[in-house]
Amino acid sequence: MSEQTRQLPEVRVGSSPDALMPISVAEKQLGAGLWQWLSFALVVVSAFGADQLTKWLVTSRLALGSSVSIAGPLQISHVQNSGIAFGFFSQATSLVIVLTTAVVLWMVFFFAHSGARHPLLPAALGLVVGGSVSNLFDRVVHGYVTDFIDFGFFPSFNLADSFIVLGVATLVFFLIAPDRYLPRSGDSRQAPGR
Repeated sequence: MSEQTRQLPEVRVGSSPDALMPISVAEKQLGAGLWQWLSFALVVVSAFGADQLTKWLVTSRLALGSSVSIAGPLQISHVQNSGIAFGFFSQATSLVIVLTTAVVLWMVFFFAHSGARHPLLPAALGLVVGGSVSNLFDRVVHGYVTDFIDFGFFPSFNLADSFIVLGVATLVFFLIAPDRYLPRSGDSRQAPGR
């Protein structure tokens, strides 16, 4: 048989709906779809609203610098923080506003392109963005952030800070850690000594 008359068989990994176009790569859209955007927005608005409500309750019912004991070391203390976590950059509010805005915009851009990567990404990133936007709002409007959760041995913080930490921890756990715990095909069925 000559090379011209001999044809290699066509190997298809998959096919398009009309079964005429071979598909060799499984494609999965990672960008955020409608449901991811709705979930993300709901978490952002809820985090923002809860943080602003608790700050309003503290500022309207507790004088600046005063505290109320709740249980054990937990106190509600009315504190104003012009910096970021632990009081860093307390004299650079404008810089903090610019950096926070840039980070929030980057997170929204990342979500737009990766929102479907993991089912918990809308909630985790929504907590981070909601908390960041709430603290950013306070810095722009008041020039400081109201902190009120006080354990005495740790710098005071607010719900927005808690949302940010929880969101980042969830991102780290669900986007990085699971790779170590996913079962490998055939690992559990391998006989000892093979």
